[in-house]
Amino acid sequence: MLSGKVALVTGAGRGIGREIALTLAQYGADVIVNYNGSEEKAKEVVQEIEKMGRKAVAVKCTVADYEMCGKMISDMIAEFGHIDILVNNAGITKDNLVIKMTEEDFDDVIATNLKGTFNTIKHMYRPFIKQKSGRIINLTSVTGILGNAGQANYAASKAGVIGLTKSMARELASRNITVNAVAPGYIDTDMTQAMTDSAKEATLAQIPLKRVGTPKDIAETVAFLASDKASYITGQVISVDGGMAI
Repeated sequence: MLSGKVALVTGAGRGIGREIALTLAQYGADVIVNYNGSEEKAKEVVQEIEKMGRKAVAVKCTVADYEMCGKMISDMIAEFGHIDILVNNAGITKDNLVIKMTEEDFDDVIATNLKGTFNTIKHMYRPFIKQKSGRIINLTSVTGILGNAGQANYAASKAGVIGLTKSMARELASRNITVNAVAPGYIDTDMTQAMTDSAKEATLAQIPLKRVGTPKDIAETVAFLASDKASYITGQVISVDGGMAI
């Protein structure tokens, strides 16, 4: 389904990003595994992809840094020849009620989650236009759709990703480049496992399917959007949340 394609996945050392990288490789793509602080885990992902017979490389880059993103992308295009799929998955949380939230905590989350997404798209803009093809899949969140107390910074960043996605879809559609977003709900990751039992129960009560999602649920949706099967889909936000945002 993705044979001959090269994918760049940000924040691919662990969690949802890791599963996305592995799933794209399973469908035939070579994968650039971006990480910031999880070097060892990123190298493990590379090893798993290489066992599948695909090419992979781990690249350290802080997506919030505009210049670093530019260097990562130019270096990887030089190494792989082209990039066909960009998955903006890297993200952080610094939760607190706004009355207790520092300006730094707000800025840091916006810088990584929203500006980081802009940074990679900006540096891939010309290469995608030059090759007249490309797939951009941005990870947003059910929180960016519904909002959530104690996550004003995260919700704002993820709502911003939705606006960015729709705007980029309009800008790039004439060049055969699609831009979509995937909005995960309550997914079984390190982040959600750290929640208290009462918080987990309260969240499950909001999900019509009454179960937690898996990183694979997200990864399969991303793989579909990255494939030719989704060539007529652009500017959309696909919620993978068990019905949470209905």
